[in-house]
Amino acid sequence: MALRHAVLAALLDEELSGYQLAKAFDMGVANFWHAMPQQVYAELVKLEQDGLIAGREVVQETRPNKRLFKVTRSGLDALERFAEAAGKPSFIRDDLLVKVQAADHVDAEALVAQLMERITFAEAKIELFDALLRTMRGDLSEEEFLRHGNRIGPYLTCLRGLDFERANRAWYERTVQVLRARG
Repeated sequence: MALRHAVLAALLDEELSGYQLAKAFDMGVANFWHAMPQQVYAELVKLEQDGLIAGREVVQETRPNKRLFKVTRSGLDALERFAEAAGKPSFIRDDLLVKVQAADHVDAEALVAQLMERITFAEAKIELFDALLRTMRGDLSEEEFLRHGNRIGPYLTCLRGLDFERANRAWYERTVQVLRARG
């Protein structure tokens, strides 16, 4: 997957400015695609040049003008081709796992400290995903939303992010217990 597809998918529901899109990547899209704001801005320029998005300038009286972007028909076609193409399985690439691999030869308490930081991070992400999911489904139960909700794609990717962070937290906690028990 390229950043361009993640940007196109993030622009499906509404027009967004580069700033709003960068915030969307920081909040919701980050559960499946990470990008720095500079990368998002650069990709917006490329997508507009390629005709996959269209930008329009919004004049603001008390602030600098901003540009809002939306997906074009060509952009939707590009997303359709992307959705039809076979995907590659994902893999884990995490420096903490390299450190844990070496746990028998390094300071276990330093690893525990890093694992505890990751637990805190995972818990914050879990809270974020829970809040996003509640906002998306409104007054509907999860079962009702999954059957009848308007935009199910963002909800399902958010569920995946929630499951991912819960699994991370469980592994971090178990690893801390094992390292401390062997201590």
